[in-house]
Amino acid sequence: MNLANQITVFRILLIPVFIGLVIYYGKSVQEGMANEALRHWATGVFATAALSDALDGWIARRFNQKSRLGAILDPLADKLLLLSALLSLSFTGWQPAFPLWFPLLIIFKDLASIGAAFLIDHLAGKCSIKAHWTGKVTTGALIAAVLWSLLDIRFLPLLWPVLFTTFFAVWSGMIYIVDGIRQIKAAGH
Repeated sequence: MNLANQITVFRILLIPVFIGLVIYYGKSVQEGMANEALRHWATGVFATAALSDALDGWIARRFNQKSRLGAILDPLADKLLLLSALLSLSFTGWQPAFPLWFPLLIIFKDLASIGAAFLIDHLAGKCSIKAHWTGKVTTGALIAAVLWSLLDIRFLPLLWPVLFTTFFAVWSGMIYIVDGIRQIKAAGH
């Protein structure tokens, strides 16, 4: 296993640590004795995991460590990290919490993308997913929204980064739908 894949596995192993810290912090808030050290540790673990995503990608490109395993693990690690952050920050008593519709929208988009990829693969023989800049902005905005909540930034309400992320999530979803329809039409179905 190359270094880039080892960093990705490390990121996956950080996810349960992050979830545990968020849950324990949420419990401390509910008990009326917020343990701010847990908030800081959760923020640090999430930031480390998010930065490791950029690091493993840079190492894979710079040192030619791209692999089939990495092509599967890296996006899986990204989705697991972001979805676990959204869900744990929405349902554990964490403040500020995400509105409940937000993680549901992101989960629906991801599940719809997976379902559409299988459908396109079945109908067109092969699904070709090309990354679009709006998808990358969505991921960056989602990381920023999670950090906004973790850091308890208050100069603007959490709703602002949530709405920004939602806008790009819907936009990128529409682009992928149009591309999927194009692939199915090109296959003659």
